[in-house]
Order: sequence, then structure tokens, then C-alpha cells
Amino acid sequence: QVQLVESGGGLVQPGESLKLACAASGFTFKYYHMTWYRQAPGKQRELVARINNENITTYADSVKGRFTISRENAKNKTILQMNSLKPEDTAMYFCNAVWINFVYWGRGTQVTVSS
Repeated sequence: QVQLVESGGGLVQPGESLKLACAASGFTFKYYHMTWYRQAPGKQRELVARINNENITTYADSVKGRFTISRENAKNKTILQMNSLKPEDTAMYFCNAVWINFVYWGRGTQVTVSS
């Protein structure tokens, strides 16, 4: 059974940090390109950061220099380290895995940045 389970969300103040994790199971993790997306209320889902199966990373302009994506193939896990959080980072964050025509999604973890 394929599963992507996100964790690490919560309520933080502006300028603080959070570390999101996505635990994968049921598929060969090392082959997959892993992406974090987010969706704020009333807005479209947007790409936040991606790490492909060769560890090449890409970021949305809005998070460059603040967020870092990484992966641990031995643990079937991908991490999103989020620093210097802003209120506009408030959203549900989703983990996504893609390889050829196989696409999997997690259920998301809520991140709220508010003073």
C-alpha cells in the first residue's frame, strides 16, 4: 500500500522555523522525484520545492534562500526545512512523489505563521 505521510506542521510566529517531513512507503522511493506543494485558502496549489532522484533541487522564487529540501533515501523520507517564515507561508503543505506515470500525494500538514 502506497503512503505518503506528512508531519511537522504547526503554528509559529513570523521569523521562526519549522521542519516538515514526508515519510514514504509502498514504493521504491529512490526512483521518485519528490516535491512539496502548498495551498492556501482560496488559492491554487503551488510548487514550493522539488528534489529529483539525482538530488537536483528547485525552489519557488518566494522561498529561495529560506527553505531547503532534502531527501534520505535510506529512510524513505524527504524533508523541508523552512526558516524565516512569513505570514504568507501559511498554507496546507503536501508531499508529492512522481516517477514516469506514477504519481502519489500525501494528505498534507497545516502550517500557520501568525503573531
